[in-house]
Amino acid sequence: MSVDFSEYGRRMDKALDHLAEEFGAVRAGRANAKVLDRITVEYYGSETPLNGVATISTPDARTLVIQPWDTSLLKEIQKAIQASELGINPQNDGKVIRLVFPQLTEERRKDLTKQVKKYAEDAKVAMRNIRRDGMDYIKKLKKNSEITEDDQKKAEKDLQDLLDKYTKKADEALAEKEKELMSI
Repeated sequence: MSVDFSEYGRRMDKALDHLAEEFGAVRAGRANAKVLDRITVEYYGSETPLNGVATISTPDARTLVIQPWDTSLLKEIQKAIQASELGINPQNDGKVIRLVFPQLTEERRKDLTKQVKKYAEDAKVAMRNIRRDGMDYIKKLKKNSEITEDDQKKAEKDLQDLLDKYTKKADEALAEKEKELMSI
């Protein structure tokens, strides 16, 4: 009997997706609309994602332009951006909000690199926890005599191979993000 690991694979996929979201929120000196994904504004009494109330464009490599569909939201959007941890001061001209991304200093690049390494390590810890859950499941199957000892060894090896595959993907994503951060 073989053990089905599809649930553990899905959970590891979610950990990778979360890592990609974390990486997307780290600004690399270039204008990227993903840095605004976590920002919400109050719109008709409910918190609404910024991209749900405005058009976001990138006229050049270091500028984002936010054009709300309802200009009465300009001040709300400006406040939400200032309250976020972006570290960029929005410029409001009465019609649109401009975000100009300054060039990153070497020191800031190194800080951001440490931050993305931490995100990658957190993702790998989450994946190892998923593997531990799988190992517990395999031991339970063996204890209940639902699988043989050979099946247990094979299942544990398969689960470790799955973890290795996902850890490698996280390392590749980290290397890509570090390269992006360190390029000028």
